[in-house]
Amino acid sequence: MAGGRRRGGGGRRGGARQHPGTPAPASAPLSAAATTAQPQAGAAPRTGRSKKAPVESAVRAPDVDSLGFQAMDRNVPGLSHVILQKLNMKSYEDYKSAMDGRKRGSDFGIRTYFDMFQKMEDTFKFCVECKKLPNALPDPKSLRRCKRCQNVYYCGVACQRANWPLHKKFCKKLKLVALDRLVEWLVFTGDIPFPTDTWTKPARDVKGWEDWFSMQEQLEEKLGAIVAGRYMTLLWANAGKPRPEDAELRESIRRLVTDFHSRPLTIGLGLRLFGIDPLTRPLTVHVVGASHVETLNTRLTDYDELTRMFPGHQGVEMVMVGVDVVDGPIMRPPLTTLAPRGKVYLSSYKGLYHDFWESQVETKLAAPPDLVVGFHPGFHACPDLLAGWLPTLLLLRDYRLPVLFTVYSEQELKASLQILVELETHIVGYASNPFASLRPEQVYSSPNKPPVYCSSHYIALLGAEAVPGAEELEDDDGWQGGEPSAAAVAGGTAPGLG
Repeated sequence: MAGGRRRGGGGRRGGARQHPGTPAPASAPLSAAATTAQPQAGAAPRTGRSKKAPVESAVRAPDVDSLGFQAMDRNVPGLSHVILQKLNMKSYEDYKSAMDGRKRGSDFGIRTYFDMFQKMEDTFKFCVECKKLPNALPDPKSLRRCKRCQNVYYCGVACQRANWPLHKKFCKKLKLVALDRLVEWLVFTGDIPFPTDTWTKPARDVKGWEDWFSMQEQLEEKLGAIVAGRYMTLLWANAGKPRPEDAELRESIRRLVTDFHSRPLTIGLGLRLFGIDPLTRPLTVHVVGASHVETLNTRLTDYDELTRMFPGHQGVEMVMVGVDVVDGPIMRPPLTTLAPRGKVYLSSYKGLYHDFWESQVETKLAAPPDLVVGFHPGFHACPDLLAGWLPTLLLLRDYRLPVLFTVYSEQELKASLQILVELETHIVGYASNPFASLRPEQVYSSPNKPPVYCSSHYIALLGAEAVPGAEELEDDDGWQGGEPSAAAVAGGTAPGLG
């Protein structure tokens, strides 16, 4: 069965889960560490040869987790201390050590499943209206959860009534967020995703998730087995919440399956957009800015959906490059030879991308990329993050590398496009991603906002700005209007920002 995944539980969002600079989506940073510390269902064992990890660069990019903690404390003062306390940690450095894979599960003080889920839920216990934590209230037990969404808390009737005009706009979506946050534990146990089937349609005919699910044989049986499985039973015996109806659980599993496979299928989309054919030659894909979001609990089979997307391919190597890559099975040097035919090979480098380029690519210790992908780079979020990304953005531009970035929302899309225009990059196109995650994400410390979705939009780049005066491309959805040829991609110009 396909292995579990990396991510910090409910959210990329907030402190732990977001990618460099993404200020919006966030669930409790506790969940990333807590799910790796589960009493019995831990990460997959190491496989393959033991190799010494590359020496980490002395220069570090801005610390995204630290920025996430700061953002939470601005919304809910003291919330970061609650998270550290629940994880049995004394400082942010302890938390960072856990996210880097250097802290053992037993160190978190989690002894039972109930303890794990309760500690995670405790980090959501603050009044969403007045922002008070339990220890700031006369009676810490006075916080009551919204019965409809099972997600947000109030310190009393007055705050609930005052907040209702805003909360009612998001209550139904936040119910899905709270459910998915718990069911995501089954990604770490290995129940999700279910084993997928060989694609019965060519990649060009798979327009989105509806087409993808239609190719999965015995889908209802697979979903039913997960709903009736041991870990689903353990989850609701220990979650401290009523178990939802089976139909709701099935829908949650479907959303989490799209969340898991969104990255490989988005990479496949990038190959198609740039006319890069994995059937003709072995390919190398660099995932730039990779962190624990992509690499926590990552297993060697996590991107195998690319093999089903492109049956008969000549081999694909995925190199995760970032200062916060987590130690694990994929912590092995990039290949110096071609990727194995018909296989997706995962490797990694712990360091900044321009350092990786100089020390590995230019010295031929690693292959140059056929495609570079950045999931939620977040360079729009603040000047420090943009400064950290600038050497990489200029390298990608000046070497004319095909690049695909993803973002969480239209707002983030517009802000990112503006920066890329100012850097005079050639923006081939941007659009909604047909393989965006269907899992809604909330801002952890400020939940009453429109939810966002991982990789909801993409931006395609290729080198420097096109020749002035050339005809501009309209925004296109990348799929409904037909697949662009390599020549069309190379000759396009930056779309206007309108």
